[in-house]
Amino acid sequence: MKDLVSNQIVRYLEAREVEHIFGLCGHTNIALLAALEKSASISFINVRHEQIAAHAADGYARASKRTGVVLTHLGPGLTNAATGVANAALDSIPMVVIAGDVPSHYYGKHPHQEINLHADAAQWEIYRPFVKRAWRVDQAHLIAEVLDKAFTLAESGRPGPVLVDVPMDVFSAEVDVALFDKVISNTRSLAKPTIEEAVAEQIVQNLIDADRPVLYVGGGIVAADAAAELKEFAEILSLPVAHSLMGKGALPDDSPLVLGMTGFWGTAFVNDTTRTADWILALGTRFAEADSSSWYSEYTFDIPATKLMQIDIDPAELGRNYPLEIGALADLKSALTVLIRVARRMLPSGVQRDELLAKVAENRATLKSQNAQAQASDAWPMRPERILSETRAVLPADAIITTDVGWNKNGVGQQFDILTPGTFLTPGGFATMGFGAPAAVGAKIAHPDRVVVSLVGDGGFGQNPAVLATAREENVAVVWVVMNNNAFGTIAGLEKAAFDTTYGTVFGKGDDPMYTNFAAIAEAYGVTGVKVDSAAEFRPALERAIALGAPVVIDVSMVNVPTPTAGHWNIMDIYSPGETVHHVATD
Repeated sequence: MKDLVSNQIVRYLEAREVEHIFGLCGHTNIALLAALEKSASISFINVRHEQIAAHAADGYARASKRTGVVLTHLGPGLTNAATGVANAALDSIPMVVIAGDVPSHYYGKHPHQEINLHADAAQWEIYRPFVKRAWRVDQAHLIAEVLDKAFTLAESGRPGPVLVDVPMDVFSAEVDVALFDKVISNTRSLAKPTIEEAVAEQIVQNLIDADRPVLYVGGGIVAADAAAELKEFAEILSLPVAHSLMGKGALPDDSPLVLGMTGFWGTAFVNDTTRTADWILALGTRFAEADSSSWYSEYTFDIPATKLMQIDIDPAELGRNYPLEIGALADLKSALTVLIRVARRMLPSGVQRDELLAKVAENRATLKSQNAQAQASDAWPMRPERILSETRAVLPADAIITTDVGWNKNGVGQQFDILTPGTFLTPGGFATMGFGAPAAVGAKIAHPDRVVVSLVGDGGFGQNPAVLATAREENVAVVWVVMNNNAFGTIAGLEKAAFDTTYGTVFGKGDDPMYTNFAAIAEAYGVTGVKVDSAAEFRPALERAIALGAPVVIDVSMVNVPTPTAGHWNIMDIYSPGETVHHVATD
């Protein structure tokens, strides 16, 4: 029996239990859209810009622990989505991008919107630098096999996005249904690699013998759904846990073992603890530049003086930035299961580190006291510390937070407690401005019963305000808190510190500061907008917005003060050699 490829693609996606596809129409993909309309289980989330689609699919994938699916058009559609797809790649988020292409019989003739300036039929190669693999499917009988490979590759090993590029005539071709029957019957569950008992014994013994051991965790823990195993293992050996930005919340911030975030926006106590550790076990982290203070040994990590053990699903990350004593290629959930079993066998009563726990608690209390004045300040524009403090006080423990870049990301990483693993969604590797607002839509679609709040700057929200159209159309009850300092604030503070100017980083000119009223923009989209006019108004406004159960934008003016830094970023060695100030206030 034969059927249209477009119909069979939808049948395959239904069999994979795909529930949402994020995307935007174009003349090359409408055959697939027409087939999707007949699906009883898949909804198409319509957006107004392809970058929104990619970020929303990314947020959905992070929140649901399932693969995000994006449908896009050729040429500008594919390039518009590229930033969001690259962001997913650098943060190891599984994603399948299905893109329409020009008719296969017009390759080389440069038909409408084809990209072929350097090679014919080559638009799919745009994605090659950042996806795990890109396919162009020129023949209908190959589409079933390629789709199945694409999902398997996106979800296995180190997860990430893949591209399936399909000429529009292939979507509308007929294909033997048996080809799809074959791949639909394929297994979805793959056994994952783990570590041998002997390796686990050596790791545990090194941690037992250590005087100053530290667990250092990254986003790989959350991606592997290994938060529960991490908690159990850390508690058996009373191991202090430091984390990268992406690893925040892997162990809830109210755990007595949590040290906090390392690196440039980490705190002195955390950086000192990791720098002076004698053994570190790193789990699912890249040792990225910001998290590692540009790898300068005097700030965050002093390796190999500190001995390093590392477990990761990606062999390319093992020993990439620091030499290893032990390196293990494994799925983190599986590896931690073995480590827990071995640790309980070797130390049935566990380890007590009362002095260490007391120091962690003392540092936590010190940080709270240092921020107390700013958190209570009635100053207007608001202090960012108060915005974060009151947001945390209002939200339930399992609320999902998305951030963008700037104070909202750096401040949350440093000062905002994440109480449930997997509820902090941030653009880590690519640090993409414009991620936070659409990612929140994807997260809310994944968890309609959970509170989802997007903490974003005015620069970030201004990148993709058309996300409000999608939120209204789908009735996605996200609350966006726009921390509005009328600038690309973090970069403004950096430029001010290094060059004593804010040229090109602050919005408006001279006597026209050009403040944007994001509440009014929301209202124009048919979404509730709230303009907060004093610090006292913010918390009640947020409480009302959450209770409303509909999309809401809260515009709150914020003073542009820098996020405190205790680490280092070597861009200052370029801009201002010998200087110690990285950012300054611009207000």
